[in-house]
Parts: sequence; C-alpha cells; structure tokens
Amino acid sequence: MKKRIKIDHLSTLCVGLDVGSRNNFITALDFDSNPLINMQPVPNAASGVEAMESMILEVLEDNSQFKYLLIAMESTSFYGVHVANYLSTSDRLKPYSAKVFCLNPKEVANYKKSFTGLGKNDGLDSFIVADYIRVGRVDISPWRGAQYLALQRLTRQRRHVTESITREKNYVLNNIFLKFSEFALLTGEESPLSNKFSATAEAILTEYKTTEDIANAPLEELVEFVASSGRGRFSDPDQVAQLLQKAARDSYRLDKTLYEPITTSIACSFNCIRAFEKEKKALDKAIAETVEGLNPTEYQILKSIPGIGPVYAAGILAEMGSVRCFSNNNALAKYSGIVWRDNQSGEFDSEDTPMMKAGNTYLRYYLIQAAGSVASYCPEYMAYYEKKYAEVPKHQHKRALALTARKLIRLIFGLLDNNQLYSAARE
Repeated sequence: MKKRIKIDHLSTLCVGLDVGSRNNFITALDFDSNPLINMQPVPNAASGVEAMESMILEVLEDNSQFKYLLIAMESTSFYGVHVANYLSTSDRLKPYSAKVFCLNPKEVANYKKSFTGLGKNDGLDSFIVADYIRVGRVDISPWRGAQYLALQRLTRQRRHVTESITREKNYVLNNIFLKFSEFALLTGEESPLSNKFSATAEAILTEYKTTEDIANAPLEELVEFVASSGRGRFSDPDQVAQLLQKAARDSYRLDKTLYEPITTSIACSFNCIRAFEKEKKALDKAIAETVEGLNPTEYQILKSIPGIGPVYAAGILAEMGSVRCFSNNNALAKYSGIVWRDNQSGEFDSEDTPMMKAGNTYLRYYLIQAAGSVASYCPEYMAYYEKKYAEVPKHQHKRALALTARKLIRLIFGLLDNNQLYSAARE
C-alpha cells in the first residue's frame, strides 16, 4: 500500500508545472479545483522562475486560508532542475512550508487518462499535475536540493565516462583485429599480453607499422622493446617477444595502404581511453570529497556490505538520498523500479511477470550491479541467486539478478534505518 502525503486540503495551495526547454506553464488550484493561476506561460529562465515565485506568493497572500504550498512537475530530463532547486529553497515561500515534487511521467500520464473530453493545448499538463496533487496522489519524497544533486552529477558523469571507456575499447578491438588479427583473438597462455589495453599493447600496436615489422624484427630488439615499454614488469620478456612474433606470422596481411590509417585510428582510440581513465580518477576523488561532506554515516554503512565499494555506495546514496525519505523497503524498491506487475486472471497465473522499471533508472542500475557484486562475496546471496536462476527456463540471469537486488534492498533499508554496519550474523 502506497503511503500518500498528508494534505490539509482547505489550507493547501496545489501548484502544477509543465516544464519545457524554453517555456514553462504554471497552474494553481484550491481544494475545489478552482484555477487561481490558469496555465500561465513563463520562460524557462531565471526571470521566469522568479515570475512564478511572485505569482504563487501573490495568490498565497490574497487568500488567507492557505497555510501550506505543494508544487509538482514531471521529472523530465534536466529542464526542471533549476526550477525545482529555486522554488524548494525560496526564502519567500518558506513560511508556507513549500515542498517541491518531481513526479514520474508515467503516473501522470495514467492519471490524465481518467479525464474525458480534454482538448490539446499548451500548458494543459500543468493543470493535470496540479490536480494530481490536489487529490493526494503524491507518494514520493520532496526534492532533496543541491547537496544530493551535486553528488548525483558526479556519479552520473562517472558512469558516463565508464561507459565511454567500455565503448571505446570495444570499438578499438575491431581495428586491432584488422591490423593484428591473432593479437586480438588469442587468449590465455597463447596470448602475448593478458591486457590488450596496456601501455605495452599500445606501444606494439602503434609503434610497429605492420605485422611484418614485428615478425621480421630481430628477437633481441623485440625483447628489449617489450621490457622497455613494460617498464620491467614482465618476468619473461623473451617469451612475450616470441609469442608476439608467432602471432604476427599467423595474422592476416593487409594491403600496405591500410596500415597507416588503421594505426592512426588505433592510436586515437588509445588516447581517448587514457583521457577518459584520467578523468575517471579525478571524478573518484571529487565523489569521495563530496560524499564525505554529505552523509558519511550512510556512506560507511553502505560500504560495510561486502561487495559494495565506493562507486556503488556513492551511486546508491546519490540517487536514493537519505533513507528517511522512504517509509519502508517496499517504497525504496518502487522508487528504483525493482517491482513486478501481477499477471493473473481467474485460475490463470502467468510465470512471466515483467519488472515495472518505472522508477529511477540510475538507482536501479546501481542496485542491480551491486547485487551481482554482493553475490560474489556473500554465500547467502550467491545461493539465493542460484536458486532463482534455476526456477525458470528463460531470462534466468536477468531475473535472478533482479530478485537478488530486491533482497539487497531489504538489507540496505534495514541497515540504514537502524543506523547499523553490516554484520554476517545479521543475515
């Protein structure tokens, strides 16, 4: 059962915003659904949000029955961030205990279907959102403000950079195969290098123009090159050099006109990977500084769970905020979208119940990834994952991982709610 926000209906002004890239619309309703501000357009700029603040304040001052203020908008990309941040911290609106909510667009769209005979005009969604508040449909926590937004920007940027590194590595492997096919394909003891993206791999792929140059190079010269580029880390550079020459002899040959363009492309990819890795280290440092100043206790509790390190802990905290925002673990699961629809009618009960995925996609990502990591460290979670994996004939991994994440949510909520560090005995 959802926990709705409590509204003193007669004393609450309900304001709905329809946020766009260039223009916003504002509607304010009283309990009887009378529009005190009716789909008024304002620019999505500093002057526009100040105008909204003044309009809201004028209504509040002209109607003495209003003691409280609720403002809501759909959570649409980043266009509403400045608006939510400004109105939630407005000193002029503080006397009315102003709360700002960013609503799930799917829930608003479903609520809109309950209206019949609605036309299509600009700003209509601001009325729908205002009415959604008026009838007490809101069941989420208010906008958390700039502190969590700061951490969220950093953790989301880190994920973006990490995905960019993965994407670039996958892309450069295509060019590596074209230039040095056996080097790209060989694995295990047959592979010259275990890490195809190391400094040594980069040197071999960019400083030797063709595979013939590697195959025909004097062995002593190649051994010295491997030892130098590997900075003395190889225990047996002679064996590495021999495997490189064997791989070069077994590789496909290219037309000589292709080697230089492909080598340039490979060098470009390695430069991008190095740049992204440098930025990722800078982000890790910034995240550590930000999270320590935000909520170090909850951060340490999350990190105490085996398998949850700084990255997952910061990501979960950034997207979840304080656990006090949620009434129970079910509310947290719903917010992350790790819940399932019932698919049952009469005596029929479907085995295929898709996950709703209507919540915070970033939080869902961190929780599911963390669940896989926790299962690697905690036997109980691995046993649970394997049990769920064996229950169905299809979607085994995704289903088992999602259900393990749901189990992890119960643990996370319990630890944070009780302000306790993880202990194996607790499980």
